[in-house]
Amino acid sequence: MKIKALMLAGAMVLASGTAWAGCGYQNEIPIKSLSAGFEAWKSVTDAMAECGNFEAELDQEFRTKQPAAFAASPSLYHLGGVSNGTITPLINEGTIRPLDDLVEKYGAHLKPNQLIRIDGKIMAVAMMVNTQHLMYRADIFDELGLEVPGTYDELLEVAAAIQEAGAVDYPLGATMQSGWNLAQDFNNMFVGYGGTWYDDAGNPSVNNEAGIRTLEMMKALTAYMDPEYLSSDSTYVQQQFQQGKIAMANLWASRGGAMDDASESTVVGKVEGAAAPLAAEGNPPATTLWWDGIVIARNITDEEAEAAFRLAMEGMDTEMVAEHNDDAIWLVDGYQPTRLAQGAIATAIHNPPPPAYPSTTQMGLMHSALGNQLPGFFTGERSAEEALAAVEAEYVTAAKEAGVLK
Repeated sequence: MKIKALMLAGAMVLASGTAWAGCGYQNEIPIKSLSAGFEAWKSVTDAMAECGNFEAELDQEFRTKQPAAFAASPSLYHLGGVSNGTITPLINEGTIRPLDDLVEKYGAHLKPNQLIRIDGKIMAVAMMVNTQHLMYRADIFDELGLEVPGTYDELLEVAAAIQEAGAVDYPLGATMQSGWNLAQDFNNMFVGYGGTWYDDAGNPSVNNEAGIRTLEMMKALTAYMDPEYLSSDSTYVQQQFQQGKIAMANLWASRGGAMDDASESTVVGKVEGAAAPLAAEGNPPATTLWWDGIVIARNITDEEAEAAFRLAMEGMDTEMVAEHNDDAIWLVDGYQPTRLAQGAIATAIHNPPPPAYPSTTQMGLMHSALGNQLPGFFTGERSAEEALAAVEAEYVTAAKEAGVLK
C-alpha cells in the first residue's frame, strides 16, 4: 500500500539563541509556538529550534489554551499546532491569519493536500495525517493463536480470550478520559454505527439507535480495561502499551513510533497495527480521519508572521522527515511508510472509508456537549437515553447562543 492512498483519503522546550548546523539560516526574531505534545510535534519544533530565537510549548491541553492565548493582543504565541478538530475555535474568533502570501513566498514546495483552505483562503498548512486505529501485541496474538479482530464483536471475543489467559494486566486500553477524549471515542464508534451528529437544519441527532448502540458497545469494552479508564488519555494508553500492561487499543497513529522507542518501551517490535474495527458490517471503520498542521496568529506583526512561517517550513522539511520518519504519517516529501503506519493506511483506504472529522462550529459544540454529559452514563448516574438527551439539550442551548440554530 502506498501513502498516496492515505493522502487522498482524507512541557516547555527552550531553544538556543544560536542557529545550529541543521538550519539553513539564522532566525533573528523571537518566535513562540503552542502545540500538542506528541512525538511528531517534538520533532518539528526541535527542527525549528535549530534556527535560533524559538521557544516551543508542547502541551496536551493546548486545545483549551489556544483560543484565549491567540485572542490576546498581541497574541501570546505566534505559531499554533492544530488539527481539523481544534482549528474551529480559532477560525470562529478570527484569531489566525490567511497564509496565501506566505505560501507564495516560502511554500512553493508544499503539496495541494497540505494547503487547508477555508472560504477559499489558506488558513493552515498540514504536515501529517492521523487517525485512531487498532494497535495490538502481535506476540500475544501469536502465542494464543488469535486472529486480528475486524469488528468490535470480534474484538470483545479476543479480549475475553486474552483476559482468560492472563497475558497482560488488561486486554484493552482506550482514550476515554472524561471530556474531549471520551467524546472522541463516542464519535468514532457513532460513525461506525452509521450515526450523524445533526440533521440538515443543525438539530442534534445523537439520542437514537446509533447513539444508544455506541454507548452500549463502549460500556461493554470497559469490562476489559483498567477501572480508571475515565482518566485515560492518549499518553496513558501509550505508556500502558510500552510497559506491557495492555494487548490492544484503538490509538492514534501518531503514537505508533513510541512503541519502538527502546529508551522507554519494553515492547519494541511487538506492537503491530491494523484497520480500526467495524462497529457494523458494511459501514466505515469506527473512526475519523484527521490532519495536524500549523496556523499563524493574526494579532502579531507581519514581520513576526513571516518569521514564524519561515521557521515552520524549516521544521516541516524533508530533512526533518528523514531523521524522524517513524514519528508520523507525514505529508512531507521523503516520507517512507513503515509497518507501524499500515494500520492507519488500511483504515483510510477501507471501502467505505471513515469520514474526516468535521471542522465546523456545530461539531465543536457537539463535541463539547458529549464530553460534558457522557461521563454520567459510565459512572452509572444516567441511562444511555438520559445521557444522550442531556447532550442534545446542551447542544441546542449552545447552538442557539452561537447563532447556528434558531
